[in-house]
Amino acid sequence: MNANDVKTICVVGAGLMGHQIAANAAIHGYETFCTDISQEMLESADSFVNDYLPGRVEKGKLSGEAARKARERLHFTPDLEEAAAGADFVIEAVVEKLEVKRSLFTKLDAACPPHTILASNSSYIVSSKIAGATERPGKVLNMHFFNPALVMEIVEVVHGPHTSQDTVDATMELSRRMGKTPVLIRKEIYGFIVNRIVDAINREAFFLAEQGIATPEDIDIAVEGGLNHPMGPFRLVDLIGIDLNYFAHSEHYKETGDPLDAPSPLIVEKYKKGEFGRKTGKGFYTYEQA
Repeated sequence: MNANDVKTICVVGAGLMGHQIAANAAIHGYETFCTDISQEMLESADSFVNDYLPGRVEKGKLSGEAARKARERLHFTPDLEEAAAGADFVIEAVVEKLEVKRSLFTKLDAACPPHTILASNSSYIVSSKIAGATERPGKVLNMHFFNPALVMEIVEVVHGPHTSQDTVDATMELSRRMGKTPVLIRKEIYGFIVNRIVDAINREAFFLAEQGIATPEDIDIAVEGGLNHPMGPFRLVDLIGIDLNYFAHSEHYKETGDPLDAPSPLIVEKYKKGEFGRKTGKGFYTYEQA
């Protein structure tokens, strides 16, 4: 299996990451199916694409013909089997819960052709924890996009101990053909590269806010102005999703039992209030809903 064999891509999960990954795949010439158990999520994703593609044409980023063909290649369906049956490559982008991912990969293993590569877009969960739920561990790996997936260029490709070299090579080349710059992570490690560095910054930023040393707003101003980061840690977690941060760190804490791995009390408080950041209109900041 190599990148030349990939003609059809299935994206599982039509949320913020999933529908943008799917749109990106369709724009770059792949027949793409995006599936989700939520009809509301699928309708929202479909609406996003119907607005996004004409917007790219207006800005001169896509020709009208390219946008039309991309829209024709992109299909939204609630039927997992329909989406996966003809897929050469699957990208999973569902909630950061291990049991959910393992259950899904078992279903994908049964629904997909034998040659299909199964990739997880997980931010933290390494694929060796998922591969055993399939009969094709050599074709399972992490392919981690960044939010917003239509804009961010980097993709982290993780070579798990079970993953074949052919699978890694195909995923690296597919990333390039999707307009991304792949970074190869040669050994599995929690959080990969970027999120390990982000977590180190966030841990200190949350500590400073928890201790009343500075407000989240002033911490963001300091990081943006003093370190030249485009976005401070609190703005960034609002963008990515406070719920995602909560789930990822809850899973890690469950595994290690180390209090340092648990979600920050500030994150827990926001999660319990349903304040997940931009997606809900309120997190550490308040946003106008479209």
